[in-house]
Amino acid sequence: MVKAIVGANWGDEGKGKITDLLASESDIVIRFQGGANAGHTIINEFGKFALHLMPSGVCHKNIVNIIGNGVAFNIPKFIEELNSLKERGIEPQIKVSDRAQIVMPYHILFDQYEEERLGGKAFGSTKSGIAPFYSDKYAKIGFQVGELFNKEALKEKIERVLEIKNALIVHLYKKDPIDANQLFEEVSKWADVVAPYVCNTQSYLHDAIKSGKKILLEGQLGSMKDPDLGIYPMVTSSSTLAGYGAVGAGIPPYEIKDVVTVVKAYSSAVGAGAFVSEIFGDEADELRKRGGDAGEYGATTGRPRRMGWFDCVASRYGCQVQGATEVAFTAIDCLGYLDEIPVCTGYIVDGVETKDFPNPTKLDSAKPVLTKLPGWKCDIRGITEFDKLPKEAQDYVLFVEKELGVHISIVSTGPKRNEIIYR
Repeated sequence: MVKAIVGANWGDEGKGKITDLLASESDIVIRFQGGANAGHTIINEFGKFALHLMPSGVCHKNIVNIIGNGVAFNIPKFIEELNSLKERGIEPQIKVSDRAQIVMPYHILFDQYEEERLGGKAFGSTKSGIAPFYSDKYAKIGFQVGELFNKEALKEKIERVLEIKNALIVHLYKKDPIDANQLFEEVSKWADVVAPYVCNTQSYLHDAIKSGKKILLEGQLGSMKDPDLGIYPMVTSSSTLAGYGAVGAGIPPYEIKDVVTVVKAYSSAVGAGAFVSEIFGDEADELRKRGGDAGEYGATTGRPRRMGWFDCVASRYGCQVQGATEVAFTAIDCLGYLDEIPVCTGYIVDGVETKDFPNPTKLDSAKPVLTKLPGWKCDIRGITEFDKLPKEAQDYVLFVEKELGVHISIVSTGPKRNEIIYR
């Protein structure tokens, strides 16, 4: 059986914890898209981890963790993260698809240069090379992991690709060109490091499915950041939807039987783009300070996240495009300080109230319609039974569930693995 874990919102919903939790019921965990530009934070008996490339099942023994063909594979980051895990006594089982494409050093440079060029109109990139990487992938000038092991062909291709790249670097960005020999030497060293982990993961997964293995697909970011169905153009460069999990992992789409969509009890976002329920000033600072285990700051960049109240319109849409079969509701414990909790239940678009998520061209002018629910004014962190929650907290969950139209099967009451309610 294949189960997907994805986000309904802008990312940062708490998918890492839910993947870490559900990995204990799985044989294989797969990252199927994205790269080191975002992080999943998990807390367990080994401590606290901000994982970027590694699947969130790496802390479990006897679980195979796969970096799928849809991932933007940053090899230096992979090595750094692997060494960090080993230093903390974790020896993960890792497999890397031989069809995964490599983030090249110039992808990161191009990301930096373009953000500099755009100035005030920049996209708020993490400058991890993701957009240039995916641009090259679909322009068919990217490098698959399997290409590292044919040095002659690798050198020739680097020289050919750099003809294009250096023309842009010199004439558009006014920077120094990249030396082909130096780049070849740097990239060549990666082959020996990754060789023990590289395999035909598509074939491996085909056999695993036939033998009845339980497989978990782990997505990065959330529905609002999908390049097709998100808040384009302020999106990421790979599909964040469960449907892409089949492509990014190399499995048949009909094998995905369950889509667990993670929804946070309030809203947060990193980077530019429409955010209808956003709040500002002291109100935002207080929610940011109380959010998560150490506040609402990006796991990759460390920059403060933009804050907002729970958005029923965006979250319902996010669940719909993910094809959610169940919802994991996270971070409700962070709201215990509020006397009443505003919830965005509709948008005013062109003077008309709607519960439908509009085209991105309408989002910047949309205004939130807020409904206020009573707060519970106490600490609920660590509660593991739904009926032990204060009535107001139960009502909040049930209100959100009705708005989403999808059953909330998991309620997270804290960042640790065991701080969870199953419904």
